[in-house]
Amino acid sequence: MIFKGNYYILMFSVFCFLFGCNTTSDDYIIQKGFVGKLSKNSTVKDLDSIFSKDSLVKRIGEGDYMFSSEDKYLLYDKLGNPLLTMTPHQQHDPNEKIESIEIKSPIFRTKNGLNILSTFSDIKKNHKISDIQNTINNLVIFVNEIDAYFIIDKVQLPKHLQKGTEKTIKSEDIPPNTKIKRFMIGWN
Repeated sequence: MIFKGNYYILMFSVFCFLFGCNTTSDDYIIQKGFVGKLSKNSTVKDLDSIFSKDSLVKRIGEGDYMFSSEDKYLLYDKLGNPLLTMTPHQQHDPNEKIESIEIKSPIFRTKNGLNILSTFSDIKKNHKISDIQNTINNLVIFVNEIDAYFIIDKVQLPKHLQKGTEKTIKSEDIPPNTKIKRFMIGWN
């Protein structure tokens, strides 16, 4: 009798594992106009309800941050791990839409699995690169199909491409194993 009860518990657990516990949730998928539950139409006042299960820290441009030119909303999970940093277009306006998002956790990913731990070859293989901008210290890789841009540190490039901004750098110039420094979403 005890064995039979354990058997049912085991079978129920296996069933839940196989069919009920789906870890591929849209709550963490990055796609055009969306970062998980956040949409490009989400406003500052929506953030508390959208992320009610997580910890939202508000760095408003006042007090210790009064010289900051922007408000920032930092999202952490319950264990204190950073998830996202969101910045609205204008300061001090609860009706303002979110303009930029920095992806801080690998749990957020595109449908093709691209996340902050990915490499340049992952970007190139899974998404169409719209543009590459050469800045003083970084390359900015734009992927318009998901409203994203990726910042790559130029120290990972061949020496002859690390200095200056006048060189046009193409995707074939970037080593495949180049790591992403920052994964950003830009909504204008």
